[in-house]
Amino acid sequence: MIRFPLRDLAAALVAVLLVVAAVLIGRHIQHAHGTLFVLWPPLFATWGPHLGPGTPAALAVAVAVVGYGPALSARLSWRALLAAAWGTALAWTWSLALVDGWQRGVAGRLTTREEYLRVIGRFHDIPAALRDFTRHIVDGTPAPWPAHVAGHPPAATLTFVLLDRIGLRGGGWAGAWCITVGTTAAVAVLVAVRALADETLARRAAPFLVLAPAAVWVGTSADGYFTAVAAWSVALLALALTGRRPLVLAFASGLLFGLTCYLSYGLTLFALIGAAALVLARSRGARPPWRALPAGLAGLAVVPLAFTLGGFDWWEAYHLLVRRYYQGIGGIRPYGYWVWANLACTVLITGLATAAGLRHAVAALVRSRGVGAVTRGPDTPGRPEGEPGTVGRSRAETRLSLLVLAALLAVLVADLSGMSKAETERIWLPFALWLLPACAFLTHRRSWLAAQAVLALLLNHLLMTGW
Repeated sequence: MIRFPLRDLAAALVAVLLVVAAVLIGRHIQHAHGTLFVLWPPLFATWGPHLGPGTPAALAVAVAVVGYGPALSARLSWRALLAAAWGTALAWTWSLALVDGWQRGVAGRLTTREEYLRVIGRFHDIPAALRDFTRHIVDGTPAPWPAHVAGHPPAATLTFVLLDRIGLRGGGWAGAWCITVGTTAAVAVLVAVRALADETLARRAAPFLVLAPAAVWVGTSADGYFTAVAAWSVALLALALTGRRPLVLAFASGLLFGLTCYLSYGLTLFALIGAAALVLARSRGARPPWRALPAGLAGLAVVPLAFTLGGFDWWEAYHLLVRRYYQGIGGIRPYGYWVWANLACTVLITGLATAAGLRHAVAALVRSRGVGAVTRGPDTPGRPEGEPGTVGRSRAETRLSLLVLAALLAVLVADLSGMSKAETERIWLPFALWLLPACAFLTHRRSWLAAQAVLALLLNHLLMTGW
């Protein structure tokens, strides 16, 4: 008989109750007042049980990862593990997307009325479109941008414009781009966890990063692509601080973080995860971060400088976006419901295993007496770092806790801002992926992986998701 730690089960039960409350209260509010603007709260989805061509593959991937993932993640060489993680994440995400069929699940996702591909023709003159971008953000202006174009800086739209220019036209190529790039985010997080915490913990987290319920929304939404860019900015920063070629990697990290900020306004909050990386790298005895700082800042300046010289004003656009947000349904959706129902969405994209893992992360940081325990100097010999059991006693576990909780802090700041009321199952994908490494703390990993897989399969087969 399997005996789960009761506190882990209690954490998972609290997460379940949060989701149930969000569903029941949300349905009541939507039925009585119609102010949520989602048909299956708290998700932007509709009820629609269905099977599809991706169903057999999704089941096969889930069974394979649950059955063999933990053992293979411990035995493979590091490079082989990274390759296997990306390949399996690709298979899992593609199969889930194809449950809805090629057209609805992939090719049609980014061609709907509010999506990026609807405005490709308006970017025939890219410099002119950039100079004119802010004039079309607010509703009531001539030819206002669709919601997703207006809601993001122009680098998001320009990505699909450039794909079109090189011959990768249409929703099929756009969807394939988002899935292919988006699934590399799991590899980026593994690289960062190994550099900032330790390899054993990264290996234990790998199956959970691969089999994340978030894959339902990575395939296919542009936020999956944003997730990967943001994740690699942190991973390269971690490598710059702890590995070779610090100046090149720091420049690349800054370049990607600058791009991240011009893909989505809210992803500026990734600075919190980057700050945690600086603290953690120093605790591992890494080189002083200021040695790579000039290269990082130089890289960070490239994208903002290019867009500014091109005529796009980030700050002006952001303030116009806030105005548009409150012009539309963002100004009607009730903050009092979404401020906690958004967290229920986060449970659904990260799974019950993550809720249990976060309990361990908090406990590890508390037992280590806070951040100070991480910053007092490099590691000392002792118990092998990341060894399961006695959670919170190793420095590696404390470092992983700080990294995960920095991502949780970013989620909470975004939540309290009120600028993400609903649809956070896709909007918060970049932050959610950094919560999943908390699953490295768990025992009975196959059972928790099975719970993750079942949740993803149920979501994808019972609901017609909006993204």
